[in-house]
Amino acid sequence: MPHLVATDGALVLGYAYAGPFRARSAYRFSVEDSVYIAPEAIRRGVGRRLLGAVIVACEAAGYRQMVAVIGDSGHEASIGLHAALGFEPAGLLRAIGFKFGRWVDSVMMQRALGLGDATLPVEPPRP
Repeated sequence: MPHLVATDGALVLGYAYAGPFRARSAYRFSVEDSVYIAPEAIRRGVGRRLLGAVIVACEAAGYRQMVAVIGDSGHEASIGLHAALGFEPAGLLRAIGFKFGRWVDSVMMQRALGLGDATLPVEPPRP
């Protein structure tokens, strides 16, 4: 599964990766992405390049769906990044997390990879 890091010399600008969406066999063709960008790298295209490369790698590996679980419904940059790369809203979990001294929603977004659900998958992608 792809794990990518963007750097500028010794400075880490951000990282992105994909992992299994769920451990059960039924979900073996689905992955969940994570993207983290350093504050000084925000709005420099780092997230788009990292997540774009993760998407390409997951498609090449035969995965068919990617899910984003964005840990705050107020995180407009992450929601916008995912939408710009083809993710669509898939759900909202209200007050599911607690961080920074407050309850936060989780925004669920999803995008098809490769042929998505248009054809049967070829076995096996395995994490």
